[in-house]
Amino acid sequence: MATRKIRWGILSTANIGMQKVIPAIQKSAHSEVVAIASRSGEKARAVAARLGIARAHDSYEALLADPDIDAIYNPLPNHLHVPMTLAAAKAGKHVLCEKPIALSAAQAEELRQCPPDRIVMEAFMVRFHPQWQRVRDIIRSGELGEIRAINAVFSYNNVDPANVRNQADIGGGGIMDIGCYPITAARYFFEAEPARVVSLVERDPNFGTDRLASVIADFGGGRQLNFICSTQATPHQRVQVLGNKAKLEIVIPFNAPADERTAITIDTGSPADGSLARREILPACDQYTEQAEAFALAALGEKPLPWGVEDAIASMKIIDAIFESEKTGAWARV
Repeated sequence: MATRKIRWGILSTANIGMQKVIPAIQKSAHSEVVAIASRSGEKARAVAARLGIARAHDSYEALLADPDIDAIYNPLPNHLHVPMTLAAAKAGKHVLCEKPIALSAAQAEELRQCPPDRIVMEAFMVRFHPQWQRVRDIIRSGELGEIRAINAVFSYNNVDPANVRNQADIGGGGIMDIGCYPITAARYFFEAEPARVVSLVERDPNFGTDRLASVIADFGGGRQLNFICSTQATPHQRVQVLGNKAKLEIVIPFNAPADERTAITIDTGSPADGSLARREILPACDQYTEQAEAFALAALGEKPLPWGVEDAIASMKIIDAIFESEKTGAWARV
């Protein structure tokens, strides 16, 4: 096992970085956060002081030019994901980029220009949580039987016009922000890609963003993903996997707390009230730290990652098809 650490630079002082990802990277055994950048040098210095980061840069370009940085974490608004990720990779850095990696599949395909020896991965931290890995093991074991459907819900309530999630021109809206998680869940658990999708989308009359969407994705072989996402509903999340022998549910599938145990349930449907469901408890885990550690080990050449640019492009193709279906009212091929 490598003893060297990957030196991280953080591209912006975005809230998700300050509140969750930076502290998580700092807990990774093979990572250290050495620099942070903002277009405001004063803000970068303040965040660096608060989080114990050695250097603060007053421009993104200065961070990318820093020779003491091996990897970049990119949590910028969605429209800046591809250009800044591409610039970072061409500057010789590995890049962990927040989701969605692009505004479209065509834009994501620009990342094929990244040097082949640079790791570029979309930051779906959920794939590194032991509860997701345990669910896939259960599916593979056959305990649920043949998997028929995955049902998911992800919602929150945010009507702040200044929030980037409510700005349509830079990639705001529920499908981009949280609909991508049920998509990732289905691709991860089915271990397949959908052939077509159909969607029903309702948009905010002022923001122009999708605030409520219902989507069906056809994964072939009688397998379906059905999900609802909303940016203007009560906060809620769930993932259910339905087989012909049993049903599995992840209690907190997406925002699993870092310092609390998580649970999954397996239920045969008898009795119908679920009172005899088997409940598995998994230990507390910071999925952002697990993601950082896996990324660092890959960058150190210890263990390759199964996800890269092509995986991110495939995800964006599904999102493109959802928006195409919204426009036509018909099924859209992926």
